Amino acid sequence: MAKPKLDDELWALIEPLLPPPKPRRSRYPGRKPLDDRALLTGILFILQTVLRWDLLPREMGCGSGMNCWRRLRDRQAAGVWDRLHEVLLARPTGLKPKELNEAQTRGPKQPAPRLLQPVHADK
Repeated sequence: MAKPKLDDELWALIEPLLPPPKPRRSRYPGRKPLDDRALLTGILFILQTVLRWDLLPREMGCGSGMNCWRRLRDRQAAGVWDRLHEVLLARPTGLKPKELNEAQTRGPKQPAPRLLQPVHADK
């Protein structure tokens, strides 16, 4: 099985947000569902490497790329990613309050303030 791309602390935040698996039928139950953590590892691998879903290596133990894609689609429809985003934003970052305030007000497009301004010889 592939090495998990998320540590146990992060998985502890994600796991309660996932909807419970569908109950299996007693007659013709079909295949057992794949592990959520393994599928999430496959999803993260695909999103980080920008591979096509069908090129997910089977050796990783994450199921097929199509299984990962279906689980991603289902979790998106269930609103899991939005809830996860809120949980991660509420999590402490380890930044000092002043640094955190500057990072929040600066925004993603505005560059970080420079500590030293360039010295111009003509001024």
